[in-house]
Amino acid sequence: MPMSTVSPSAIVPDRMPGSATDLVLVGLGNPGAEYAGTRHNLGRACLEAFAGRAGIELERRRWRARVGCGEVAGRRVWLLEPLTYMNLSGRSVLEATRDLGLGPGSVWVLHDEIDLPFCRLRIRLGGSAAGHNGIRSIVAALHSDAFVRFRVGVGRPPASGSTAGIRHVLGRFDPEEAALLPTVLEGVASAVELALSAGLERAMERYNRPGSLGCDRRP
Repeated sequence: MPMSTVSPSAIVPDRMPGSATDLVLVGLGNPGAEYAGTRHNLGRACLEAFAGRAGIELERRRWRARVGCGEVAGRRVWLLEPLTYMNLSGRSVLEATRDLGLGPGSVWVLHDEIDLPFCRLRIRLGGSAAGHNGIRSIVAALHSDAFVRFRVGVGRPPASGSTAGIRHVLGRFDPEEAALLPTVLEGVASAVELALSAGLERAMERYNRPGSLGCDRRP
């Protein structure tokens, strides 16, 4: 059910300066049918889940991305789903923030995280890319790591090594994970809603712990 605090915008203007309270919410992934439903596209899936609950349509193409805009908890929120490959995500984020006149502090990024077990979320401000090419690209484009990350766990593969890690994130969820995935998506959407309405600190307190998404699966 859409939140009563949301007033979606039907049209995203070609150029519209942002205000101090504007926020760019980014869902990371790779474009193309071959990547749909993979672990590496979990950030995209979370963004789309939030968009559905908020009643915001990703109906425009701008800034090398699918874009939607609406008001959530008194803030204008720009939803950004880059259409570049993961390692070029920063180009999209840079163009959006530049046109809107916003800094890194107005950017929140949803992305998969191999260092967290599936069914876990960790909200964090700043820090290294930890090997995530999408985050690395955004840091390089913005010349700053001072943006918020919603790190959504996909767990590590049984085998070790970088090749195994790449196969894992580019692979699809196993049957047990697929059954829990809707719970994860709804939980992350709820975490974003709480962060917008009550602040990041409140959201961190509630969601940076095991079981907070309504499921728990050990690595």
